[in-house]
Amino acid sequence: MPKAAKSGIGRQETDSLVASLPSAAGADATAGSYQAFAPAPRPVGLDSEDSAAEEETEDAAASVGLLRDQTAKFPGTAHSDTGATGDGQYDDFETIDWLKDIGRHRRRRRELLRRARETWRGRLTVLVDGLSGWLCVGLIAIAAGLVAGIVDVGTAWMSDLREGICPGAFWLNREQCCWSANDTAMDAANEEAACQQWYPWPELFFDASATYPQNYALQYSLYVTWSLLFALLTATLVRSLAPYACGSGIPEIKTILSGFVIRGYLGWWTLLVKSLGIMLAVASGLSLGKEGPMVHMAACCGNIIARLFPKYNRNEAKKREVLSAAAAAGVSIAFGAPLGGVLFSLEEASYYFPLKTLWRSFFCSMVAASVLKLVNPFGNDHLVLFAVNYRSAWSALEVGPFVLLGILGGLFGAGFVKANVWLCRRRKLGALGRHPIAEVAAVASLTALAAFPNPYTRMGTARLVRLLFSRCGPEDVSELCDFGAVAVNGTATTGTGAAVVVAGDARLDAALWKLSIAYLFKIVATVFTFGIKVPSGLFIPSLAVGAIAGRIVGSLLEQLAAPNAAYFPFNRLCSAAAVAQGQPCVNSGLYAMVGAAAALGGVTRMTLSLVAIMLELTGGLEYSLPLMIAALTSKWVGDGLSGGGGIYEAHIRLNGYPFLASWERPAADAAAADVDDASALAGDVMRRPLRVLRQAEDTVDEINRLLAECQVNGFPVVLSADYHYLIGFVTRRDLVMAIEYYRKKDDSIVGQSVVYFADTPAAFADQPAAPNRRNSPKQLNLSRIVDLAPIAVTDQTPMFVVLEMFRKLGLRQTLVTRNGRLLGVITKKDALRYLENLS
Repeated sequence: MPKAAKSGIGRQETDSLVASLPSAAGADATAGSYQAFAPAPRPVGLDSEDSAAEEETEDAAASVGLLRDQTAKFPGTAHSDTGATGDGQYDDFETIDWLKDIGRHRRRRRELLRRARETWRGRLTVLVDGLSGWLCVGLIAIAAGLVAGIVDVGTAWMSDLREGICPGAFWLNREQCCWSANDTAMDAANEEAACQQWYPWPELFFDASATYPQNYALQYSLYVTWSLLFALLTATLVRSLAPYACGSGIPEIKTILSGFVIRGYLGWWTLLVKSLGIMLAVASGLSLGKEGPMVHMAACCGNIIARLFPKYNRNEAKKREVLSAAAAAGVSIAFGAPLGGVLFSLEEASYYFPLKTLWRSFFCSMVAASVLKLVNPFGNDHLVLFAVNYRSAWSALEVGPFVLLGILGGLFGAGFVKANVWLCRRRKLGALGRHPIAEVAAVASLTALAAFPNPYTRMGTARLVRLLFSRCGPEDVSELCDFGAVAVNGTATTGTGAAVVVAGDARLDAALWKLSIAYLFKIVATVFTFGIKVPSGLFIPSLAVGAIAGRIVGSLLEQLAAPNAAYFPFNRLCSAAAVAQGQPCVNSGLYAMVGAAAALGGVTRMTLSLVAIMLELTGGLEYSLPLMIAALTSKWVGDGLSGGGGIYEAHIRLNGYPFLASWERPAADAAAADVDDASALAGDVMRRPLRVLRQAEDTVDEINRLLAECQVNGFPVVLSADYHYLIGFVTRRDLVMAIEYYRKKDDSIVGQSVVYFADTPAAFADQPAAPNRRNSPKQLNLSRIVDLAPIAVTDQTPMFVVLEMFRKLGLRQTLVTRNGRLLGVITKKDALRYLENLS
């Protein structure tokens, strides 16, 4: 049977019905045009006493600044600003109504402006209201900067505690301990040099010589013990106090900013546990970073501080503007990259980003970075995390290697996303998911056991990236820079120019082998670590993987170019005279930077914000073009191999969050009615009857049964059981709260009371009531909770238009009609399921 015939009304019946209505209704066949056939007795919702009382209450509320909405006026509904705070407007795991919340804000703003024209107090209120947004994001930035400073200091100290202690000042980490001794051991180029003030654990028990086997064994065992202890502590804290503190938090932040409500995810306990947990997790040596969780912690600060401002606390759509600014501040404090933070919020995190939010995000990022600089967690007055101290030029011939690194980054990103999602899915279904603390202990123990023998995996990931970004020079003694003798015009020379004959350099070869092992280790460890029940980020591990690959490529290219510096094309990279003076032909540190950007881009699929973050992270503005080449190449390769979207979008799909990505597009010729077929294959909406409310036929008991049977967030209102002409839409929460409110208010409202969802038109006021309702109990009019202008499309609307409406209007659902007659409802989850079926 065709779908048009299922509603019980044909074309001829439609024409006769329209002709029978008043001319005003007959001229407009849109939703809400057929509000008729209501009995003459006046329902309780429109009694004169009730109307007067509501008007008096509204005036009183306006006088104290509550600015109530002009729809439903009973306490606790999503329409009312009284009786419930903004946190009470939506239930847990519910999507907000963007249009309604933005409309409420505009009505509130108009009311403020009206008062401003009347009194000086009104003008002052408008001024304070306008400044409240800037004050809110300023407080968020200060709080986020302070939290980041504490986390940075605690993480550095706990991480170095695994290897030793500074006896003269135990509260200092290794870097600060060596600085206080005027030691240069912590310079990136001299990473392996000893610091006299820093004592490894074996030196507190045995002789300082490193040749004793017991020293190595003790250092090894203490390293593993500390790692296991820190990992168990953070897993226990997360499991017992704040389960939402695990993971990166960015997938959930993206979902929340798109309009989804997750109660408790941005609360006090989550902030406290995540702050302490990320310090312990990084200190445990797990292959994770603290930069992603910084975004979550900044968003927690944003949500907590927004509660102090009714403008944001009572409006979920406005609150998300503040959370977007907080997300920008999170990246700003994580990397010392204020501009990168704004671009990250715009490109990656935010769903609704008006121009005003851009300005406030910029201000929030700036203040947060300034506070972090004042805290000075790195002890060197530097905001840049991986500052490079070279400004060497790069050649156009190096574009090829940069593209190669972009390809490697895209391959790594695509493989990582698929492997990690597969493992997380198995984790949920297997025994590991039932024993998260045991899983954390196992991963931490194996990571520590495998990491300790290799100095490049034993050191902290941030320290490793800093080392790899450094450039080699004539005075460098690191094994990564020990290129040894190089052939120039047939003779062998060293950095001092003395002629020697050397077949090759064993130290550099050994370093490259160690880096190759570290490359594989970091990939495997990160795949297993991201997703366990501890706070974890992906930025720094991804940067480390790419930096290792870039450093290896740069070192191999240097070994190839230096002996052939007199020949084309290597003579375009360097001169024989420069090689004779010990200057490298290839800047291996630059290749590490480009590789790091490529790997992070392959995992996250960021482009513009990634380049901005890398430029601010290193201070190497001269290298913007190589970074752009690598970022775009890695994104193209990653998208081609694993589809659009990076690791965060993959985890959003894995967790089943209702998030419509901007890159998902259906077939151009698919129509809205086709969603029914795609959903039917998935067992969705069209497999059960469409449940609706009738304009003037349902009783209170019938509505309560409908609410018990259907857990949807709202119901369409139609003309009658026989004529499914669309009148409007009622949300579930408004319906429940309205019935409860009026039944408590009026004892004459009983289960058999008829509920009306439309005002009685004047043209029908003198018509007799229906025979079966003439002697019915007192009626209830709930027309004030009905949205008479719901978003609706016809069954022939292309699906790409429907999806764009969901994205750009922030819809929770849209109604499907034909000639004004309701056919079905498309929810956000229906649209997501449709896209999934197409893919």
